[in-house]
Amino acid sequence: MQFIVKLLLTNLIIIACTQIGRKFSTLGGLIATMPLTSLIVLLWLYSDNPGDHRLMTDFTRGVLWGIVPTILFFAVALVCFRRQLPLPLVLGAASAAWLMGAAVHQWLLK
Repeated sequence: MQFIVKLLLTNLIIIACTQIGRKFSTLGGLIATMPLTSLIVLLWLYSDNPGDHRLMTDFTRGVLWGIVPTILFFAVALVCFRRQLPLPLVLGAASAAWLMGAAVHQWLLK
């Protein structure tokens, strides 16, 4: 039952962000970059592992440094969209940039 509640809450947040983004694109973008997902994960991790501060610290450090590959993703996507490239190409290029950044992220955090 707890898994279903987590799943429903997470999906509701994603759907709400999408609906807001349809009417107010920049507000939708702002909400999407809020640490909502990280907040939810912190709550779920804590509820599953109360008092495990090492787990919470490691997760938080990963999120903090994970911002860099995310910035790469959106920077590449922005450049591609400005060049009016097709969505599959935009997503492919941005994902490739994110994957390279994520590989460096994991290497640095070892």
